Amino acid sequence: MKPLEEMVFISEIVLQSKIAYKAAERLLATRDNMDDIDAWSSIQSILVAAGNVSKILWPQKKCAERGEKLRKLLNVDKKYLISDRKFRNHFEHYDERIEAWFAETSSASAVYRDRVIDSFKSRWGNFPQSNHREYDPLTMTLTFRGE
Repeated sequence: MKPLEEMVFISEIVLQSKIAYKAAERLLATRDNMDDIDAWSSIQSILVAAGNVSKILWPQKKCAERGEKLRKLLNVDKKYLISDRKFRNHFEHYDERIEAWFAETSSASAVYRDRVIDSFKSRWGNFPQSNHREYDPLTMTLTFRGE
């Protein structure tokens, strides 16, 4: 990889990291006024920015060498948390998750809850497969269907 290419990729990693950081600050700020659109906008920004860094450092096979070189240059462990894009994909490919859920669930008896912001789960009962995208602002935990 040429030095300019390295610089461009590293610059993009820095930019995406700053975007994720700013979004995390906005998400923390929503705890005081809990605007659900601000919260979900921040969450989505974090996931997209982290996904962009992940794609740079763990690219598709045809660009695997680039990822290896950048991870080595930046001293990033091969099994770093953002290397697994499964969780991000739940949000990025949400349309596919909706379709699959309705195909697998009897819509007559389905309980569908989405964009849940709730720290008091016991009040609603425990139906993790029915709670699609869920955020707990007290523990700062994001889940998708119980995962």
